[in-house]
Amino acid sequence: MSAAATTTASTYLTFTLGDEDYALEIGKVREVLDYTTITKVPRMPAFLRGVINLRGNVLPVIDLRLKLGMPAAERTVDTCIVTVVIDIDDEETQLGALTDSVKEVVELDPEQISPPPKIGTSIRNDFIIGMGHQDERFIIILDIDKVLSTDELDLVRGSESSEAAASSRSTTEAAAPAAAVS
Repeated sequence: MSAAATTTASTYLTFTLGDEDYALEIGKVREVLDYTTITKVPRMPAFLRGVINLRGNVLPVIDLRLKLGMPAAERTVDTCIVTVVIDIDDEETQLGALTDSVKEVVELDPEQISPPPKIGTSIRNDFIIGMGHQDERFIIILDIDKVLSTDELDLVRGSESSEAAASSRSTTEAAAPAAAVS
């Protein structure tokens, strides 16, 4: 962290997974979407739920619960997809992260953030930037760039391109018979 980052408050989007509160740096969040139909992509790991159409673009969606080693949850009225930007080889890539619910945007001062605990969390520490303290609760601040490994990021990219190719093929195949008739 730079010296400036350690003296000013940072802003986070908070959300829930199970009984725990989590947060992402607001600079990584693009928008919060209501749950929508997710198209499954064959032969992908369970945490990669599939893709959605976001204004004409293919957006891969990961299930944060599954990725963090939690059991899958049933969809509720509060289930959301948080669109985030992650860095892959110095290139920004958008993906959706399925959450149980989105809570609020909070500001945390540096003194409200402790380093991640060495033991006692149900997720790997390299995913965690720190533990935020707000009132009487802890907020686990995730490093979304580290939640997925390089190999997993390649799968996410692959799901984008294979779904886009499938859409392109189906559009071409649909147009081909019409051209043959005329």
